[in-house]
Amino acid sequence: MAKQPHATPLLDQLESGPWPSFVTGLKRLAQDKDYVVDLLGHLEHSYKTRKGYWKGGTVGVFGYGGGVIPRFTEIKDEKTGAPVFKDAAEFHTLRIMPPPGMHYDTATLRKFCDIWEKYGSGLIALHGQTGDIMLQGCTTENVQPAWDEINQMGFDMGGAGPSVRTGMSCVGAARCEQSCYDEGMAHQKIVNNFLDDIHRPALPYKFKFKFSGCGNDCMNAIQRSDMAVIGTWRDNMGTDEALARKWFAKHGMNELVNDVINMCPTRAIQLKDAAAVGQDAHISSVKVSDAQALEISNKDCVRCMHCINVMTGALAPGNDKGATILVGGHGHLKIGATLGTVVVPFMSLKQDEDYDKMVELAKNIVDFFAENALEHERIGEMIERIGLVNFVEGLGLEVDPNMVNCPRSNPYVRTDGWDEEVAKAAARKAA
Repeated sequence: MAKQPHATPLLDQLESGPWPSFVTGLKRLAQDKDYVVDLLGHLEHSYKTRKGYWKGGTVGVFGYGGGVIPRFTEIKDEKTGAPVFKDAAEFHTLRIMPPPGMHYDTATLRKFCDIWEKYGSGLIALHGQTGDIMLQGCTTENVQPAWDEINQMGFDMGGAGPSVRTGMSCVGAARCEQSCYDEGMAHQKIVNNFLDDIHRPALPYKFKFKFSGCGNDCMNAIQRSDMAVIGTWRDNMGTDEALARKWFAKHGMNELVNDVINMCPTRAIQLKDAAAVGQDAHISSVKVSDAQALEISNKDCVRCMHCINVMTGALAPGNDKGATILVGGHGHLKIGATLGTVVVPFMSLKQDEDYDKMVELAKNIVDFFAENALEHERIGEMIERIGLVNFVEGLGLEVDPNMVNCPRSNPYVRTDGWDEEVAKAAARKAA
């Protein structure tokens, strides 16, 4: 029989709102686990004193330098003068790599539940901030046997500490028609080539890869990864007249103008008479009725995906697909939150050798980061410190005007003095 539950008036309040509460789940687990009974008591005491009592330490499994997040409580015995929660003295977390695209079958999920009921608290998070399967709450003695059974399922442990972290990829080509490359293949190749850097922390700080199949960026890769691979295309946008007419017949002119044309950030879309659409090689056009047509200037299109999201099928990514590579995104730390900076505007990802080139670029980026970053410095902060020019030169990349750090806020450029600068540059070159 489980031990007597602790009084938890503060936690009980979290069950009173309209939304499901984690407290209810923990109370259900506590019916059979003394471990979770003391966990609830520990959490209630933490809420009451407004103080955290968990501290780190060193816990691992054979052959791995990272992947277990150790947590030991400071209030595990009477010496502290605080309530004692001996059964929850340790609450370690195992980080497990998910499959690319987060694909599971129910048998796999049930096995995870069975293993964690047996060895841990029963609390599982799908998924953590980095993308790992977070098996939360385990004693030191149970970490290794739990990991052995998870490993036998075919899963590997995720990163922790100053290492390459677990990658994340969207569902992509498996279920999404907007996908512009094989996200699963890209994810797998990166993981297979960086396993040692994932398992054995040896970098100045963490490094994250994320893969999104189109500009919708469902993985938030641009904001949250050190190297983001974002699907895109470089030819004209695809169109389907039958679907465009069907969409227009259902939604009408107001939605076409207000939700599609006026929402284009670069005003690349115009509504024209069907007989007056352009014939330029960089123009896409599609009739929405016998009288009206959409004309899209592909030179002005920035692949933001908005019109494609609204008129899915009628408008679509082009045929010449690939990815844009951005580096340096992360949440706030030393210099504040940053978005990824474009370092490769377009990389074709159609053949196996294309993915090998992507892996080679990733290796060069991680090596440069390892050699030039300061301790506890993310690559975005390193680029801010040493300058984008030095970073690009260090990687041996060709400078491209599409290496966008941030959009221009002023469309006007002063040109007076340009002739003198050109003459000075020519003189320096001649000397």
